[in-house]
Amino acid sequence: MTVHDVSAVLKVSEETVREWIHARDLRAIRFGREWRVAVRDLESFLNARANRPAEG
Repeated sequence: MTVHDVSAVLKVSEETVREWIHARDLRAIRFGREWRVAVRDLESFLNARANRPAEG
C-alpha cells in the first residue's frame, strides 16, 4: 500500500502516515521516492495501537 492508500483507509493525512514511518511506529519499505506498507504491517500497527492504554 502507498502512503496515500494508508491515509485514505485510516482517514488521516499523508503527513501523519509519514511521521509514523519515520518514527518507526509503522513498518514500511522505500521504493525509490515512495514508501510502501505491507497489509500485514498495517494490521500489526493497528493491533499494537488498539491494545495500548489511552495517553493523557
